[in-house]
Amino acid sequence: MSNTFKTIARFQYSTEAQIIKGRLEAEGIQVFLSDNITIDTDPLVSHAIGGVKLKVLAQDALKAQHILESIKKYSVDNNGNTINCPKCNSKNIELFSTIKDAKSLFWFIFGVLFSSLPFYTKHKYRCEACNTEFDLK
Repeated sequence: MSNTFKTIARFQYSTEAQIIKGRLEAEGIQVFLSDNITIDTDPLVSHAIGGVKLKVLAQDALKAQHILESIKKYSVDNNGNTINCPKCNSKNIELFSTIKDAKSLFWFIFGVLFSSLPFYTKHKYRCEACNTEFDLK
C-alpha cells in the first residue's frame, strides 16, 4: 500500500474542512488538511493559495469522494430548492458577502475599529464553475 495523499476537496475556510474531515474519519478514512493553519492565521490569503486542501490516502480517494458527494449540499433558497447559476446552470453555488458600496464599507470599518459585528452587509451568490455573481430573484 502506498502512503501518498490525494487532494479530494478545497475549502475557503478551515471550519468547512474540519466538518468534512470529521465525517470522513467517522467512516475510517485517514484525512490530512494542508494550509489550514496558514488560512486560520490570515483568512484573506485563502483564495491566493488555493484554500484548505483536504487530502486522503490514494487508496481511499474514491470512497472519500463518494461520501463527499453524498453530503455536499450547495446553496438552497427559502423553499429548500437548489439554486442554479443563471449563466451555466451549475448547482455549485456559494453565498458570499460583498463590500462594494460606501454604506457597506463604512459599516465594515466601524466593525473592525470597534470590534463589533457588521450592521450592514450585502450578500450575493457566486457560481463556482463560471464565477458568475448574481442575486436571488
